[in-house]
Amino acid sequence: MDTDFCHEPVMLKEVIDWLCISKNGIYVDGTVGGAGHAYEILKATNGFLIGIDCDDEALRAAEKRLAEFGSRKVLVKANFAELGSVLENLQIKKVDGVLLDMGVSSHQLDRAERGFSFNQLAPLDMRMDRSLKLSAYDIVNSFAQKDLERIIRTFGEEKMASRVARAISQKRRSSPLETTVELAAVIASAMPAKFRWQRIHPATRTFQAIRIAVNNELDSIKPAIDSAASVLNRGGRIAVISFHSLEDRIVKNEFRALQGACSCPKDVPICTCKREAILKVLTKKALIPAAAETEANPRSRSAKLRVAQRV
Repeated sequence: MDTDFCHEPVMLKEVIDWLCISKNGIYVDGTVGGAGHAYEILKATNGFLIGIDCDDEALRAAEKRLAEFGSRKVLVKANFAELGSVLENLQIKKVDGVLLDMGVSSHQLDRAERGFSFNQLAPLDMRMDRSLKLSAYDIVNSFAQKDLERIIRTFGEEKMASRVARAISQKRRSSPLETTVELAAVIASAMPAKFRWQRIHPATRTFQAIRIAVNNELDSIKPAIDSAASVLNRGGRIAVISFHSLEDRIVKNEFRALQGACSCPKDVPICTCKREAILKVLTKKALIPAAAETEANPRSRSAKLRVAQRV
């Protein structure tokens, strides 16, 4: 059943305000999820919305949530990196706004069988698109120790990556790691005592790293932004919500590049790259949720919003 699909849209007012929605515009929600943002966009316009998501449960829930808008919306199963081909298939050449929300939905975290959370007993899965072949189980039980360490250090920014990877490798020699709770316990056991009692659970960064690797999340960001920029009408806006420093860094750098920032080596005296500005960055610093929102929805506390406009 998907009727319990619940995802509180993060920074909803800010997104609607910064997208500067026009009454008859065409908009893309690249991660439609529970359709919280999409609903408000459609409610504020007489226009059309394309909702994209790679999670079948999200798409079914969004279809129900947006049913009242009839033919003013279309929902497509795809990764947001495929935005360009999605629009091409729909014979849509230009749009007026694009939203990319990179967060894992509350529904995905709370549904134990999805395997995203170490707080609930579940099989090791973590696939946003459940048709993917690679799961968390495969990474944890079959990747070489050195590759595990690289994933955990790079995608989780985990200082204890070598200890965690070694502990996982040692444990799986006797039997495969099957569940989220089992993996979390192995991770915790690998940590020095002082790291076990910090504000965040010792498994947080490693779970993030494995999830990113399973879903190839970081590699999707740049092509999604590039595609969005290429299909925006002049004056159209792209809003991106990220939830950790790795994502935000990619967004910031790609916005900067599309604003025409020189990419020549620093020791070259004259610019030869001749980059032209495609976007104008509107948010000098990433926007963060208001205190009232983080209090009401603690999962929003790490959100950062960046917005740019097509020139």
